[in-house]
Amino acid sequence: MFETFKGFGAVFYKETLHVRRDFGTLFFSLVIPLLQMVVLGFAIDTNIRQINTVVYNADGRRESRELLDRFKNSDTYHIIRYVDNDHDLNDAIISGQCRVGIKIPVDYSDKLLHEMQAQVLVLIDGSDSSVAGQAINVSTAIGLDESLRRALGSGTPTFAVDMRPMVLFNPDSRSPNFFLPGLTAILLLNVTTFLTAFSIVREKERGTLEQLFVTPVRPMGLLLGKLLPYLGIGFAELCMLLFFMHFVFGVPIHGSVLLLCLFSLPYLFVSLSLGILISSKASTQAQAMQLAFLTILPSIFFSGYIFPRETMPKFCYILSFFVPATYFINITRGIILRGAGVVHLWTSALALFAIGSFLLFVAARRFHNKVIST
Repeated sequence: MFETFKGFGAVFYKETLHVRRDFGTLFFSLVIPLLQMVVLGFAIDTNIRQINTVVYNADGRRESRELLDRFKNSDTYHIIRYVDNDHDLNDAIISGQCRVGIKIPVDYSDKLLHEMQAQVLVLIDGSDSSVAGQAINVSTAIGLDESLRRALGSGTPTFAVDMRPMVLFNPDSRSPNFFLPGLTAILLLNVTTFLTAFSIVREKERGTLEQLFVTPVRPMGLLLGKLLPYLGIGFAELCMLLFFMHFVFGVPIHGSVLLLCLFSLPYLFVSLSLGILISSKASTQAQAMQLAFLTILPSIFFSGYIFPRETMPKFCYILSFFVPATYFINITRGIILRGAGVVHLWTSALALFAIGSFLLFVAARRFHNKVIST
């Protein structure tokens, strides 16, 4: 029986020494899961609060200001902007800056003073069904409570304040309309980052990367030569995802497909640059996979793909601005669901281009240092 386990102690001792010396394995095995639990435990909040709201108060008198105070005190709405026309009100919602728009008509105070019913329009971005449902429920409750308060105080009609919520872009609250545009960003990041990282790490494992360093090929030329073929693969994947999204799952595309393809290029550029940066750090494909997975979880939880960014703690909300998927999800949902144009989304595309340029510059510097050391 003891012959069956012969050599167990020596192999166990050898492997224990190897694990102790391999700091990267210990770090990914012990520290990273704990770090992810702490960060995600603070970041994920399923309670919908502080929804970005734009207000068009055409009345401007005391009664309308009191109503807006009710919205502010509800903790559901966060009024970040006041406008003075319908165009700016709609524009703030289409651009994705605000999820809710409140319009108080010019005769709101007059109708209440004459004991008539006053209507308030509440425009709600339906691209996020959970946010839309909460906004409808709270606005209706505010209207009923305000009506009851006035009825008890002055004998005005029971429904003096009539809230009129109107769900835009996704009135049926279909889940595919909300999830699939965001899922496009996650899938593109996943595929292009992994492909690019593995392609260079594979060269390292075979020893051919060092041979490329001693050739006249410059580091930037090497990186771009590795990057562009996978850019084509990522663009082809984007076209396939859009085809299935529209024709199989019935998600309507309200904006320009050409603009979506154009604004997808900076995001693909970021994903590929990230893959190259990962490959400059990783020595094996297993390490490259572990590092690539570190980029996937923040993209899912911090980008607004599942949970609204407004509900996150301040630190996590600031951190979300450094997650590339945040900007591309705003682009995909903006074009596909809200019909947004260049004027609404150019800042997101510019942010992606800046992030991609920075990542590519850092990766090129790392490879340049390796060329010098070689």
